[in-house]
Amino acid sequence: MRKLIWGAVLAPILALSLQGCEAPREQVTFFERDTVPENLSAWHLVDVVDGALSPNAGVTPYDLNTALFSDYAHKLRTVWMPQGKSAQYGNEDFDYPVGTVLTKTFYYPKGENGTILRTDDYSNDYVTGAAGERLDLDKVRLVETRILVKRADGWQALPYVWNKEQTEATLEIAGDASPMKMVSEDGESAEFTYVVPDRNQCAGCHADNHTKKALHPLGPRARHLNKDYAYGTGTENQLLHWQQIGYLTGLPDFAEVPQDVDYADASVSLEDRARSYLDINCGHCHNPAGAADTSGLMLYHSEEEPRRLGVCKPPVAAGTGSGDRLFAIVPGHPEQSILPFRVGSTNPGAMMPELGRGLVHEKGLALLREWIASMPGSCS
Repeated sequence: MRKLIWGAVLAPILALSLQGCEAPREQVTFFERDTVPENLSAWHLVDVVDGALSPNAGVTPYDLNTALFSDYAHKLRTVWMPQGKSAQYGNEDFDYPVGTVLTKTFYYPKGENGTILRTDDYSNDYVTGAAGERLDLDKVRLVETRILVKRADGWQALPYVWNKEQTEATLEIAGDASPMKMVSEDGESAEFTYVVPDRNQCAGCHADNHTKKALHPLGPRARHLNKDYAYGTGTENQLLHWQQIGYLTGLPDFAEVPQDVDYADASVSLEDRARSYLDINCGHCHNPAGAADTSGLMLYHSEEEPRRLGVCKPPVAAGTGSGDRLFAIVPGHPEQSILPFRVGSTNPGAMMPELGRGLVHEKGLALLREWIASMPGSCS
């Protein structure tokens, strides 16, 4: 059994270690709701330094076991909390202190002549130094950085879009749309439009309680964070690391901590991989309090009833969204099932998720098809 070590006293040491031998940087600047700056650089959360984007001292990078698919974009995620403040552990949601700032920078690996590469490889081979702590701008193209700020009255979402020179990101409350061309590993190219959501669209995903309509962080929860991360100070479980630097209190024994799996990890069961994929990509809407609560299709992590998971479940409303299929999941027959049809569609009237993507995630779709094909039984 792993013993938890309280080490908040290590926070100053770890913060200094993240700085390495860089020239002194300005400290993180926190802005109130009515004084939000136009430029991302004013926050001093993630800065372009010596040709790379890197988190500031005290701005801690993190990763998820399985991430939301966003048109093959890669993401550098960070968390910062005011000095002396910490989040309170919770299985479903952490209680983050007022003043917490989460960032998520979307970027693509670059190939020859600056082309954008389509890859599912998130091993960070385009990162200089420790994983996730320094993005080499010779190897990646930054697209946007989204900020979530915990205010006294709830979370505030702020999207910043990077310029072509990769020197600054500017606040775009109304969102943005940029035509792009992506080249796959086999040399095939595809054009698509990268969409930065506006404020209302942010609520479409982050308000996972449809009644309260309040924004919440989706990724930094126990089951998604329960994994090792290669920090500059060494590889360590993220939850333990947060505890040691004073960012998390109330962490129980690890036997009590839930854990989603990496959907691409073939060493774990097909069931667990598919459920983790559905949880992060669909569970924010398809849960008992979510925007899709009336559908009766529950795809969040703790649902166990087969019919609510879609097995032999007819749609609430027929139409183009069903693809003329009768059930969400037909055991053994993905080609007859609504779920993979919608995940594999780019038709606005049928595609799921409705927001956050314009392309089909081929590996995710293949996983769901394989999972359904392995199911015994029938809907006769």
